[in-house]
Amino acid sequence: MSILVCIEGDEGIIKKTSIEAVYYASETGKIIGDEEVIAVALGSYDTAVLENLGNYGATKVIHVNDEKLDKSQIGVYSEIFAELVQTTSANLVIMSKSSFGDNIGGRIAGKTGASIVSNVVALPNVSSEFEVRKSIFTGKAFATVSMPEGLKILLVKRNSVEVNQTDDKAVIEQIPLPNALNFHEKITGSEKAEGDVLLDDAEIVVSGGRGLKGPENWDMIEDLAKALGAATGCSKPVSDQGWRPHHEHVGQTGVKVSPNLYIAIGISGAIQHLAGVNSSKVLVAINIDPDAPFFKAADYGIVGDAFDVVPRLTEKVKSLK
Repeated sequence: MSILVCIEGDEGIIKKTSIEAVYYASETGKIIGDEEVIAVALGSYDTAVLENLGNYGATKVIHVNDEKLDKSQIGVYSEIFAELVQTTSANLVIMSKSSFGDNIGGRIAGKTGASIVSNVVALPNVSSEFEVRKSIFTGKAFATVSMPEGLKILLVKRNSVEVNQTDDKAVIEQIPLPNALNFHEKITGSEKAEGDVLLDDAEIVVSGGRGLKGPENWDMIEDLAKALGAATGCSKPVSDQGWRPHHEHVGQTGVKVSPNLYIAIGISGAIQHLAGVNSSKVLVAINIDPDAPFFKAADYGIVGDAFDVVPRLTEKVKSLK
């Protein structure tokens, strides 16, 4: 029996969330009983990149190296993963909780009859039944779910495990693209989010709200983000007014983030915004209004004018580095 991990990447780079999924699978394998961890990568990847998945616990990587798979084809990906579940005799499928994971995981479950749990935040408890802990109500509570016998699919929330690295290398098995696949999806174009660090992979996020008064003042958000090696985000009103692109909108109806540090600058803290960030390990609010709702959720708060506080904070970060 084996644990299968579905790898998510972008232009040959494996996403950090998938590395976490591999490590989660490795630790779960030890709990269950030293089961083989097989990662599956579709599309163009360098062999060295895939071998390095062994650093995080993958014993083998099955690589379907075909440029047709470089563009995300959800239907085709699902067919390949579902077939590999059968050929590898997998009893557990692990992937990261993301739009990719949601789409692929649900389809694999439908094709194989597997049980599926999303938003998993801890390693499973197998002392009696197979139980997993998941986040519910946009991160405000947790539930323990008992999964039935048979194939199980877990979508692991980012930052749920602290990843440790070794010098081990994974064995690469190249397999051809199955002939019977139906490439019925046609991708006519794509628009990629820009930035030195993207929200999905960011350990630190610096977000701005209407308190910045206009797009012309966003340099100080970007300067602080650059000093911290962070991604930039914004509140919904900011993206709605066209100050920032919509892919930076953080919140319940935008991108939900779970960084180690989230800094909200000039954001009042509407419930929809907090729902998208409350899985962050540390929340920091900077706002001139001492009654801003964000302060009730924040671990740390600074009551002050962002135009005074943020440049000083940026300079302090630079001096410490």
